Amino acid sequence: MVALAVPVVLSELGWMAQGIVDTIMVGRLGPAAIGAVALGNAIYYTPALFGIGILLGLDTLVAQAYGRKDHDECHRWLAQGVYLACIATPPLMLLIFLASFGFAPFGITPEVAAPAAAYLRILNWGTLPLLLYAGTRRYLQGVGDVRVITLTYVAANLINWFGNWVLIYGKLGFPALGVNGSAISTLIARIFMAAAMLGFAWRYERKRGHPLFRHWAGPSLARIRELARLGVPAAGQIVLEVGAWNLATLSAGWLTPVALATHQIALNYASLTYMVPLGISAAAAVSVGHAVGAGDGARARRAGWLALGLGTSFMLMAAVVFLVAPGPLIALYTRDPQVMAVGPSLLGLAAAFQICDGIQTVSTGALRGLGETRVPMLANLVGYWVLGLPLGLGLCFLLHWGIYGLWIGLLVALFIIAATLLARWRRDAARLAQ
Repeated sequence: MVALAVPVVLSELGWMAQGIVDTIMVGRLGPAAIGAVALGNAIYYTPALFGIGILLGLDTLVAQAYGRKDHDECHRWLAQGVYLACIATPPLMLLIFLASFGFAPFGITPEVAAPAAAYLRILNWGTLPLLLYAGTRRYLQGVGDVRVITLTYVAANLINWFGNWVLIYGKLGFPALGVNGSAISTLIARIFMAAAMLGFAWRYERKRGHPLFRHWAGPSLARIRELARLGVPAAGQIVLEVGAWNLATLSAGWLTPVALATHQIALNYASLTYMVPLGISAAAAVSVGHAVGAGDGARARRAGWLALGLGTSFMLMAAVVFLVAPGPLIALYTRDPQVMAVGPSLLGLAAAFQICDGIQTVSTGALRGLGETRVPMLANLVGYWVLGLPLGLGLCFLLHWGIYGLWIGLLVALFIIAATLLARWRRDAARLAQ
């Protein structure tokens, strides 16, 4: 389980690092450039995550086929994932392109709006490579070849860093393109990621004696529908979760600068620790899927509970760190006395939801291994949007509890989601053992 999870954790961190590298590398151009890159990545993030999410059904279908030792079926599902990526790309690109015209109407200053729009339009051309990478990555995870995913992201981030240095500032005889150069560099890195993943998949199957492209499957409407049936709810769950936290950040922006800064610091730490159960979640989906495909319900049950134990244990340790050392953690960002005063209590609330976050994340993966993706989506819809966020906003703005009220609402949401998904996994796991 750890061998499957660790490379995925590193890969998720690599995905985060691309936007961070772009922001850091344009830093010398001034605040407007930093703001343009940050806004461009923020707008691109949600539709890109939805596109990646609709391919999550490959976790289930490839892993179960691999568990049955049906390697040709694994290949056929990868082919359908490629076709689905091609189908999803045009509407996503159109949505992102239209969004690039929205900066100025929403009041973004012209010195930020113009470069942000140009950055986003260039980044948009990397949508198909990003989805092809995502689909091939799920395939490689499904067959248990995960180390190459980390290698690809390390190489992609190095390419992105070097491309930023060359294209932003005009090195090695290239023109200085500024923010546009950063977008082009990221585009090149994503094309590399797609090519590398397909290359690793071909190499892996050639070694096993199952040539990947010898009998490449044509498009099958029934298979694409099945993939979308699993993937669309998974994508919806991701968008609901990310949207809830984005709305919380926007709401924190209506409070004082101190509240917003403290919120962002606590959220950064929570996002960092979240990467570990996210990796374990992917490992759970693969391990459970392998066991289901092999017809071994007891092994599938053990794999799911083991993943939950690992994820919960890590998040418990993270919670202890948040409670024991909030001051030093906040001081890594700022020593502002007001932030230092508010921060420990907020990190205490973050500590309180660490275990819930771990449970809901890993349960989502274990259920996906069984082919269940609708319940996590509905749990996030009710937990965040029906109960948690309205409660948090009410406590924050009506009862004037400020940022604490907002985070209490998020804590309640995570508790509800975790309890719902754990109960569903417990029920399904009991059936597996029969």
